[in-house]
Formats: sequence, C-alpha cells, structure tokens
Amino acid sequence: IPGYGDSPPVETAVTAQGRRTFLERVFQELDMQRPVLISPSMSGRFSLPFLLAHGDRLAGFVPIAPVGTKDYTAEQYRGVQTPTLILYGDHDTGLAPQALKNLQHLPEHRVAVLPGAGHACYLDNPEAFHQALLGFLRQLK
Repeated sequence: IPGYGDSPPVETAVTAQGRRTFLERVFQELDMQRPVLISPSMSGRFSLPFLLAHGDRLAGFVPIAPVGTKDYTAEQYRGVQTPTLILYGDHDTGLAPQALKNLQHLPEHRVAVLPGAGHACYLDNPEAFHQALLGFLRQLK
C-alpha cells in the first residue's frame, strides 16, 4: 500500500479521493474489467472510497477487517449493490467487530468467520480462507 510500512509516501494517498483515484488508475493500467477487490486491513483506506464511488465497477468485494469502515455512514453503505464477502478471524477482537458493525449495512453481503484465526486470518487459517473465498467467487455472476 503506497505510503504505508516501508513504502515511500505518496502525495495522492493523503485524501480518500486521492486513494480512490489511485486505485482507479491501477485498474485502468492493468485493464481490469469488473475485478473482485480483496481488501485486508490498511488497504481499506483505498478500497472503501472506491467501493462507495464505483462499486458498480466491481464484480465483488472481499473486505478482511479493513481499516476506515467507521468513516462512512450506514446510508452510504446501503447504497452499494456490490456482492460482498465480509471475512475475518474469530480471534480478531479489535478491528473485526468494528468493521463488521459498519459493513453489515452493505445490502448484498454475507459473512465468513474463520476459526482459530486472528487479524491476518488468511495466514492463520489459509484453508478456511480459500474455501470461503472460492465459494464466494463461484456464486458471482
């Protein structure tokens, strides 16, 4: 994620609009048509502004305890029709419950809780993660 961890700061990543535009450019440069956006943790700062502005450009959305869910209202989430799989580990007692509380307002959502997994649930229980993800992808139109 540009500007996080050891990556250099990126001026456009300072605002939600800049992060949304950055993600738009990534999809454009890669010529991606209706991708499924998988968004763990800090990437929520990029994915959520994109989802709320351009959810119709996504075939699906898979938030994994993303950061930034409280920045938007229940009404904003209710306006998104993108099929969504809300994923988190049952041992993620910090960010996951807050993200679920906010994301459950997305009308086209389902929830998968991975047993024995923490915040990085895809690393802690990769088998359950892949089963949930593949099941979701198979049901997309």
